[in-house]
Formats: sequence, structure tokens, C-alpha cells
Amino acid sequence: MRFNLVLLWKIYGRLIKEIFLTLMIYPGIQLWMLFGFYIKQCMLKGMGRMIKILLIEDDTMIASGICYALEMEGYETCHVTTIADTRKLVGDNKFDLAIIDMQLPDGIGFDVSDLLKNTNTSVIFLTVVDDENTIVKAFDDGAQDYIVKPFRIRELLARVRRIMSVKIDHVKNDNVICIGQAIIHTDEAKVYVNDSVIELTALEYRLLLIFANNKGVLLSRQQILDKIWDIDGNFVEDNTLTVYVKRLREKLGEAINIETVRGMGYRVD
Repeated sequence: MRFNLVLLWKIYGRLIKEIFLTLMIYPGIQLWMLFGFYIKQCMLKGMGRMIKILLIEDDTMIASGICYALEMEGYETCHVTTIADTRKLVGDNKFDLAIIDMQLPDGIGFDVSDLLKNTNTSVIFLTVVDDENTIVKAFDDGAQDYIVKPFRIRELLARVRRIMSVKIDHVKNDNVICIGQAIIHTDEAKVYVNDSVIELTALEYRLLLIFANNKGVLLSRQQILDKIWDIDGNFVEDNTLTVYVKRLREKLGEAINIETVRGMGYRVD
């Protein structure tokens, strides 16, 4: 009887010890994982907010895996399956990155990227379409990356990190101004669209800076004329302003949207 009691004590004593250690250690592990996740989120908040990623993918199994992986990396994700749903979201939300499937139930991936133009949303195409002309068109239209399925999730995450780190660096840099898809490096007096330098004259550059520093503001023609000078320090005439706005539109294309408000002036969103 004594032997059985000793044996039982050894067995149950060891079990109690294991339970005690588990109760003590496991919450610590959870707390450490939570702390690590929080630190990662803080690192990703380089733009002063959580990075938002839009996934447009009609295969729900693939989408669930991607969303899970992105959320574990600390990104805020939103998943839709159609262009129609994307159109509803884009109007009310700002996304830092969109991961787009090329073949969707109600259209193609280029229809989505067209919706995102002038929103400063980076684009990755993630698709089975392995056609050279399609890939070239994607990059010509401003896509930051193009990944062909099947893909490795760690590779996708690495590409996402690379794109977002570049964007965060641009935002952190006080000498960089983003307007639409154009990036102005004020310390270099250079303008980039999709990593390509856009050649502007001194007056065109100053006009763009005026728009960039007044995003969303309706500027009258007179307000612009009061702010802008030609190289010799003379006032720019009203007709000359029209010409320079036209040239700016031609050089920047769809990278920015200079809206003409008839009878009032211009506005850039």
C-alpha cells in the first residue's frame, strides 16, 4: 500500500509540476508573441497609421492563406472577389498596396489597376497569366511587381515588405512630397513617376509644387498667379498659366489629376 502511494505521488506530483510550469510559461510565451506582434505593427506604422492592403482574388482558399500571412506580418487586410466590390471600397478607403489577380469574375486585373490610378496605391499582380505582353503592360501601367502562380508565400511577403519599406522611406523623408502617383524630391528638384524622372522646366516645377502643397484645395487662377513667378522674377500672365497647366498634364499624364473647375480655377486631389 505504501509503495502504491509513493508511486501515485511520483506520477501525480510530476503531472502537477508539468501543469504548474505550463500555466506559468505558456502565458509568458503568449505575452512575448503578442509583444513581438505589437512591435512589428509599430515598425510598420511608418506612415503614422496601420498599413492597409487590398487583396482582389476570387479563389477564396488562396485568399484566406494570403490574408492570414499578411495579418501575421502586422498588415491590415481587406479581401474582395470582384471589380464591383473593389469599386465600392476604393471610394471610401485609402489603401497602401493592392494585390490583384488578373482573371476576375467580372473583368481583368487591369480594370482594377485603372480604378487605383491617382490614389498612390502600389500594385502587385498575382496571377496565373504568364504572358510576356501582359507582364510588360502591367509594368508600363505602373505596377510595382508581377508574380506568377504558383508562388511561395514567403516570397510574396518579402516583395510586399520591399515595396512598403520604400513607400515608408518616402513618407518619412521631409524632402519628399507625394501627389497622385508622382513623387517630388524637393532637395533634388526632381519629379519621379514609377521611378522615372519627369523633365520639367523651372516654372512647371514651381506650378507642380503649388498644387502639391494645396492638395484638395480649389485654387483660383489669381491665387496661382500670385504665387508663381517666371525665371526673371516677372508675373506670369493668365494665358501663360493655361499653357503651363496643359504642359504639366501632358508630361505627367495620368499620374496626377489636375481638375479644371470652370470659371473658378484648378484643384488637384
